[in-house]
Amino acid sequence: MTWKTAVVDIPYGGAKGGIGCNPKDLSKSELERLTRVFTQKIHDLIGIHTDVPAPDMGTNAQTMAWILDEYSKFHGHSPAIVTGKPIDLGGSLGREAATGRGVVYATEALLAEHGKSIKDLTFAIQGFGNVGSWVARLIHEKGGKVIAVSDITGAVKNPSGIDIKELLKHKERTGSLKDFNGGDAMDAHELLVHECDVLIPCALGGVLNRENAAEVKAKYIIEAANHPTDPEADEILCKKGVLILPDIYANAGGVTVSYFEWVQNIQGFMWDEEKVNRELKRYMTRGFQNVKNMCKSHDCNLRMGAFTLGVNRVARSTVLRGWEA
Repeated sequence: MTWKTAVVDIPYGGAKGGIGCNPKDLSKSELERLTRVFTQKIHDLIGIHTDVPAPDMGTNAQTMAWILDEYSKFHGHSPAIVTGKPIDLGGSLGREAATGRGVVYATEALLAEHGKSIKDLTFAIQGFGNVGSWVARLIHEKGGKVIAVSDITGAVKNPSGIDIKELLKHKERTGSLKDFNGGDAMDAHELLVHECDVLIPCALGGVLNRENAAEVKAKYIIEAANHPTDPEADEILCKKGVLILPDIYANAGGVTVSYFEWVQNIQGFMWDEEKVNRELKRYMTRGFQNVKNMCKSHDCNLRMGAFTLGVNRVARSTVLRGWEA
């Protein structure tokens, strides 16, 4: 997270933390009690200018609302203490779609560099949760052909393109991708090596590994998940000439709009959704250009360029503060 926030040039540090549980096994009241007790344990460690939690896997706007309410019992009403909140409690418009929208802006920036656009290409998307469903929806709206989608409930393919709006309705109605009549069922593992132009892993880490990397047919991989490509797979794919847009840049849209939400809460002035999306596109596009410039300076691939950019920014800030050894 430290490198990710540095890559997109927002004034955050970074950490990850949470509770080891399966939210699907718990009732809403159990989740609320768990979240509130967790907040009671950490309320002295977090703060508006100290550590600002944001949603990730297994959490949503309701989780953030419980954290806000519990924290406020100890410190007074503090909307800037947490991001990803419901709109009614000071959340930002556009936050729910932010990670997925940022992935699409990042994809557009990469493709433009190679003279291509979303409407000209085919896409396979692994994961159909918050990030994957927004990526699929936005690519579909921009004229891209999503030919395969999978999640933990199943997978579906259609070489002519899946109607994402209908698939979203089906998932909402049934809770599953199974039995969707707008495509054929497929093995979920096959999606990663399915014939397509762009592969977008939006689920778990480590899904691309030495067992399947050599079989990947996509020309571009956009890492919407955290660490979906393990180091061995990364090496295999690079040798094959596959262009990989690394996660620390590609999925930074979520934390960027979390930053926007924090700014709005601090100022007490809320932005409309058009401004949020416009600013997100500006940050993501600028971030890509900075990564590309680093790649040219150091003659390296996009992953190394992104890490070099992030580490250099943190190192420079550290030196300027007088912390160097």
